[in-house]
Amino acid sequence: MKIAIGSDHAGFELKEKIRSLVIRLGHEVQDMGCYSMESVDYPVQGCEVAKAVASGQYERGILICGTGIGMSIVANRISCIRAALCHDIFTARMSREHNDSNILCMGGRVIGPGLAEEITKIWLKTPFKGGRHERRICMIDSQDNC
Repeated sequence: MKIAIGSDHAGFELKEKIRSLVIRLGHEVQDMGCYSMESVDYPVQGCEVAKAVASGQYERGILICGTGIGMSIVANRISCIRAALCHDIFTARMSREHNDSNILCMGGRVIGPGLAEEITKIWLKTPFKGGRHERRICMIDSQDNC
């Protein structure tokens, strides 16, 4: 799977760990910044990743900032993006099964690297269930004129 990943300075260290994990799991990863702990404005990376996923260039994206809140807000402004802020394994799984989330958002200052890795693994391997959930995704997408 082709994955776009990005962070701000507060999520940089966790992004580096998650990027390495995703590569080890056999996925192709495009790092869209940031590239150090020097302060940056999270909307830049959030928008870049979300637009790359919305365009179909990448199948999914991962965004990390201090809390994950800012990145999820930015990403969900882009049409056809369903960014899910996940801080536990259950919400990561459900965001895929029921919501077909295409961007995972996490908070580098909220969860540790071990939990973030488990969330990422679950999120990457969990398929969308479809069925009644498909109808709901279509309802969401119609609001965006997809």
